[in-house]
Amino acid sequence: MRPATLLRTAVWLSVIAFLWRPSAFAAVFAPFTHDGAPAIYDQGDLADLALAHLGLVLFATALSAVIAVLLAVVVTRGPGRAFLPMSRSLVSIGQTFPPVAVLAVAVPLVGFGSLPALIALVAYGLLPVFENALTGLAELPASVLEAADGVGMDAWQRLWSIELPLAGPLIVEGLRQTLVISVGTATLGSTVAAKGLGEVIIAGLLSDNTAFVLQGGLLTGLMAILLHDAIGRIGAYVLPRQG
Repeated sequence: MRPATLLRTAVWLSVIAFLWRPSAFAAVFAPFTHDGAPAIYDQGDLADLALAHLGLVLFATALSAVIAVLLAVVVTRGPGRAFLPMSRSLVSIGQTFPPVAVLAVAVPLVGFGSLPALIALVAYGLLPVFENALTGLAELPASVLEAADGVGMDAWQRLWSIELPLAGPLIVEGLRQTLVISVGTATLGSTVAAKGLGEVIIAGLLSDNTAFVLQGGLLTGLMAILLHDAIGRIGAYVLPRQG
């Protein structure tokens, strides 16, 4: 087994073990507590919070990807090209303003909970996927497109069978960027009562318990790394078959 595979497996097993039985890791985090404070987060189930965090991130990323890819398809053909500058401005809005500002605007409109966090994550995740999809679709070899037309493909067949698969690697890279951004940004959702790992970090900050902050931060960071790696591996496996 290669070293990279061993490391990947070790990280996965460590995360699963910690979420399954966090109390077994109390000795690891005990040095970061004081005055008899608990070493392991005890205000909720860490596994539930991690799953809620993951679900919110994946759902938001999926929405961002669908919107961004559809928009990229529209502005790379026919009359839609005229809307490219406006589209770029729209997808850039999410990263122009800090996520906290987006949350502050969303809460009065939709209330507290996961919805304002979802809105912020979708807005924040559009740009990487859109720009990568745009580049992938706009830089396809003309000879390939002419060959597709030559065999009688209509516009839909050419898009689905040729253009999207060839642009796939760049789109996947945009997805990886969006996932990493969203995993970290989603911790802010806890400030508006969205369930997630941000609760652990905030609890640690409020109680001056560094162990809680480390647990929330490490789980968030490892989730981002593992998702980034997983999407890359899935893309490398699937895209050649599509081509």
